[in-house]
Amino acid sequence: MAVRPVSRMLQRVLRSSVRSCSTGAPVTQHRPGEPSQTAAEELSRRRQFLREHAAPFSAFLTDSFGRQHSYLRISLTEKCNLRCQYCMPEEGVPLTPKADLLTTEEILTLARLFVKEGVDKIRLTGGEPLIRPDVVDIVAQLRQLEGLRTVGITTNGINLARLLPQLQKAGLSAINISLDTLVPAKFEFIVRRKGFHKVMAGIHKAIELGYSPVKVNCVVMRGLNEDELLDFVALTEGLPLDVRFIEYMPFDGNRWNFKKMVSYKEMLNTLQQQWPELEKLPEEESSTAKAFKIPGFRGQLSFITSMSEHFCGTCNRLRITADGNLKVCLFGNSEVSLRDHLRAGASEEELLRIIGAAVGRKKRQHAGMFSIAQMKNRPMILIGG
Repeated sequence: MAVRPVSRMLQRVLRSSVRSCSTGAPVTQHRPGEPSQTAAEELSRRRQFLREHAAPFSAFLTDSFGRQHSYLRISLTEKCNLRCQYCMPEEGVPLTPKADLLTTEEILTLARLFVKEGVDKIRLTGGEPLIRPDVVDIVAQLRQLEGLRTVGITTNGINLARLLPQLQKAGLSAINISLDTLVPAKFEFIVRRKGFHKVMAGIHKAIELGYSPVKVNCVVMRGLNEDELLDFVALTEGLPLDVRFIEYMPFDGNRWNFKKMVSYKEMLNTLQQQWPELEKLPEEESSTAKAFKIPGFRGQLSFITSMSEHFCGTCNRLRITADGNLKVCLFGNSEVSLRDHLRAGASEEELLRIIGAAVGRKKRQHAGMFSIAQMKNRPMILIGG
C-alpha cells in the first residue's frame, strides 16, 4: 500500500526527536581533534531508534533484498556545455529528439509519484542541469512537494554563480560541483572547454550564500590529476568544502582503463603520509562516501569507492534519465520507459506496478569493474550521474 505524506512527516518528527528519546540526554557533538567514537555510538543509537519506530515504507520502492529507495536522481537534459573526458566521448553523443525527452510536467508528475511513495531526496542532474531554461521553476515546484526533505543539484559550476541566488530562493538545499583540477590549463584539457574561473566563482558563491558543506566532486585519473590530491584537501583547511574523490568508473565512450583508476586505499595512503592525524567520520547507513576530516580544518574529504569497495548493499538510489527511462542501477543496462507509459495514459496504480517490478528486479550488486567495462551501457552524460 502506498505511503501517504503523513508517514514521511512522522519520520521527520522521529528524526528530530531522537536526540532526547534515544538517549535521554543531549547529543555529544564531535569536535575536531577528539575521538569520533561518541559520534559513531550516537549514530548507531539513532539508527536503532528509527528502525524500531519508523513509518512503513512503500513496497513499490523496496527491492527483493530489503533496500528502501528514498533517493531519486532526475536528469533534466542530455546537453552539456563541457566535454569531460570521463563523461562524454570526444566526438560527442547523439542526442535524443526533443519530443522524446520528458517535459517539465512529466518530470513533476513522476517526482510527485515517487515522493508520495517515500522518496525524500531528489537530485537534479544532466548533462548540465543549469542550462535548462526552467531549472529554477522546477526546483521551486519540487520544493512544494510534501514529504520531500532535500532538493539537490549536481553541476559543472559554469552557470552556478549567476543562477544560485535564484535557485536558493526557489528552495535548492544541496549542491555538488564537479571540479577535477585546480590548474586552469589542465582544466581545459580535461573538459575540452574553458571555464575554470567560472567554476571557482560558483564554488565561492555557494559558500557566500551559506551552503555548508559545498560538495566538490573530483574524478581521480592516474597520470592526469592524482598529483593534486594534497592541493584539493588543503582547500578544506579554510573553506567549508566536502572534497569527494571519485574512483574512475567505466562508461560507454570514456576509454576506461584499470591502470588509470586510482583506488580509494591508494589515495588514502597518500593523504595519510601528509596528514597522519586524518580521522574517519561516522557514516549514514546509505551513504556512498567514506568521510574523513583533518582536525582543525573547516571542511572534510570523502571517497566514492564504487569500483574498489562497492556500497551496493545499502544503495537507496534510483535514476530517471532525461528521456524518461528508470534505471535502478547506475552500472546496469536494464531500463524501463516511464515516459512511454505516461504518454499512453497509464494510471498512477499502473505506473507504481511498473516501477515496483523494475525495483524488484534490481540485483544484489553490480557486476564488478572489469565486467562493467565490457557491458553495453549509456555514456555517463546520457545517464545523469
